Amino acid sequence: MDAPERREALKSAILTRTGPLSASELAGELGVSRQVIVGDIALLRAAGLGIIATARGYMIAPSSPAGRFSAKLACRHSLEQTENELSAIVELGGEVVDVVVAHYLYGEITGGLNISTREGVRDFVRRVRVHETRLLSELTDGVHLHTVSCPDKNTFDLISAKLLELGILYRDPAP
Repeated sequence: MDAPERREALKSAILTRTGPLSASELAGELGVSRQVIVGDIALLRAAGLGIIATARGYMIAPSSPAGRFSAKLACRHSLEQTENELSAIVELGGEVVDVVVAHYLYGEITGGLNISTREGVRDFVRRVRVHETRLLSELTDGVHLHTVSCPDKNTFDLISAKLLELGILYRDPAP
């Protein structure tokens, strides 16, 4: 299979599968290295295909259903509080779309999360522990933003209140 055929097969796999596909999984299916897949994904994205990279792999960017409310929350917490933060959001009906940090050198860095279930929270936390991964928020002393999608503004307000109660919602430090 030549490169254009491989990219077409890659595009087809991502468009037809539900959920993320890892570069390693795709490499195995297409008989190439993980790095070849990363390069092919970059070319497909540059050609306008709406592929996002999540912690679990590549997928087509989900479209927000009409009528959903989406806004950002400023949070600050330790690694140990990560599961509490994510669980509070999904248990109240929200989806954690991404995490954003403001890096002093690179500017805004965004990581796609797309976590909307308790299982998704457990998987994320397990992956952090198993791979001894550092969170993006460690670059900014725990301060980060999450884009949260939920059914309505009332749900968003409930999520905000719960994170405030947990001491996770970031507030302007006292002067």
